[in-house]
Amino acid sequence: MQRLQTRPQFQAVLAGAIVAKTTHFALHRNALDARPVQAESGSPVDFPAARSLFPVQDVWLGAMVPKRWAKRAVTRNAIKRQIYTVSADFSHQYPQAAYVVRLRRDFSRKEFISATSELLKQAVRAEIQSLMQAGANAP
Repeated sequence: MQRLQTRPQFQAVLAGAIVAKTTHFALHRNALDARPVQAESGSPVDFPAARSLFPVQDVWLGAMVPKRWAKRAVTRNAIKRQIYTVSADFSHQYPQAAYVVRLRRDFSRKEFISATSELLKQAVRAEIQSLMQAGANAP
């Protein structure tokens, strides 16, 4: 499994379809032959590997955890770790494509007081597992 690293890769995947949703997360998918997103002027985004966003034919995965929904860096990093760990278990079930798991809603700070509580990690893990299972069953 390869990890998305550049902004154009994330933009290309987010331009694709949402294949699964849970309460807090969305799973986006796009084909590996995706083109760079067009700039406002109409010319393609200029970066060194513009012709090959995804140079390796494999499953590509990225995690987006915006500050808007997870204020503390320690929480964002814990959520990303859970995303990458759980997705590794499902990588053999997914076709070769690019995927982004996006946090789309905050976890209640009243319910999960600590930034990296075991309760929060278990809740994130369970939800990511259901998201990945739903994404594996999506057409």
